[in-house]
Amino acid sequence: MGSIRARWLGMGAALVLAAGGLSSASSAVAAVACPSGVESDFNGDGQRDVAIADPEATVAGHADAGAVHVVYGSGEGNLELSQDSANAPGAPEDGDRFGHSLAVYDANLDGCSDLVVGIPYEDLSVTPASGTAVNYRDAGTVQIFYGAPAGLGAGPAVKEILQGEGKHLEGLAEHEDWIGYALAAGKSSSGVPFLAVGGPGEDLGTVTDAGAVFYLSGTALTKVTVQQDTVVAGDVPGIAEQDDRFGSSLAATPTHLAVGVPGEALDTVTFAGAATVFSHTLVSNSPKPLIGLAQDQDAISGAGETADRFGTALAMVPFRPSGATSTTESLLAVGVPGEDLVATTDAGGVHIFRLTASGTATQTAWVDQDIGEMEGESEAGDFFGQQLAAVNSSPNATSTATTTRLAVGAPGEEWQQEDLEKGGVQIMAMVGEPGADNSWVDPGYGVGEAAGPHMYTGMSLGATPDLLYVGVPYGEPEARAVHGFSWQVANGGAPTVSYKPGAGGIPAGGKAFGAVVR
Repeated sequence: MGSIRARWLGMGAALVLAAGGLSSASSAVAAVACPSGVESDFNGDGQRDVAIADPEATVAGHADAGAVHVVYGSGEGNLELSQDSANAPGAPEDGDRFGHSLAVYDANLDGCSDLVVGIPYEDLSVTPASGTAVNYRDAGTVQIFYGAPAGLGAGPAVKEILQGEGKHLEGLAEHEDWIGYALAAGKSSSGVPFLAVGGPGEDLGTVTDAGAVFYLSGTALTKVTVQQDTVVAGDVPGIAEQDDRFGSSLAATPTHLAVGVPGEALDTVTFAGAATVFSHTLVSNSPKPLIGLAQDQDAISGAGETADRFGTALAMVPFRPSGATSTTESLLAVGVPGEDLVATTDAGGVHIFRLTASGTATQTAWVDQDIGEMEGESEAGDFFGQQLAAVNSSPNATSTATTTRLAVGAPGEEWQQEDLEKGGVQIMAMVGEPGADNSWVDPGYGVGEAAGPHMYTGMSLGATPDLLYVGVPYGEPEARAVHGFSWQVANGGAPTVSYKPGAGGIPAGGKAFGAVVR
């Protein structure tokens, strides 16, 4: 179990494991430029594109600077983005980890999808009035690469979002703010684009690592800061405390925004974790807080325990119950990878909640690997729920077990001594009985040709209406890839598509290809 903790720390997950100048195109121009209406279509050709991050890639000689590979769905070639790209702000530096997080949405409503890249370990040099530059280590930043018919970065200038005097975000840069650690983006039910940026290392006064979320709405990216002491749109559940790390994870639907707080202490129980749900209904540009969720609540299974880390991962989809004529609800999955099951330490589990537009939350399921029809069984160090992905392939129809699916990563899963921590992914219905209609894939069993130690499969998951993407960024170099599976794949079934370094126009090499997929 020590090695998997070390790998996550190396990725920057200590947050949760340790106790040029074109204006945006107008919508009128957009209708001509990018008419497809397909999500994740960066060049408007009607084909879904894929962004694959390698945040540990060496760029221009800088280790762990990070890069993102864009694979165009039309087969018109690939694109590599980094801070060494001609139109990207800044420059590659050791340990930046460009691509640690990704999000896709149409930020300027021109019809082309835009790619948001988190760079949470970017160092920022600030020169105050005194004239002496100060370097803030791991302050973090976010960059928006705008889509265009000629591809990402060929249209409006890249937008950089960061803290500092005269910069876009509120507050000043500080050491280890980790701005951009998590991202969520989309369009609200009223048609307004939004981007949520997590800064879980943000200090609030003397409260270190309390965390904050920066909410940017509309094409103007109107910004507001949300944290646990915010009262602008109503009281945010909880209070800002040391190591809360509010904003470590994010998920959104057109109705709701969910924020993970995996470091939340419940009384004296440290790193028990929590999550907070907001509405995209804005009050003074701030999302309205609806409800807080944690395992110390009677209606939620389990009990808050040290290092449960409830809220480490979140996945949320629109939900329409039978008989409803519109989709105003959501289903939220919350990962609790540190959950102990009886004497099984860090086995992990997942809660599923039904959220109404008004803010009520009902737990519909608790899922772990000991549920009757689930593949495998709970074991110490599985960390089931460390990563999640979900989809509703028919959001404008009644939600069913076929259309509403959930994937749960268990990166610590191991079935034999020589394949320690090879990991795996459980795929299941998000409605109905937990464990029903489920399947399992792992290395050598659907995911690639062979298993090996320390592959940590399940740490990287991405969702589209058609495919579940499973990234395998670790293990032997020849095994590193991204595999796309049907959401209805059988146990050990083969992927529909795979992307690998050195194949299909993707450059060879890299270090953690597939660590993030969108």
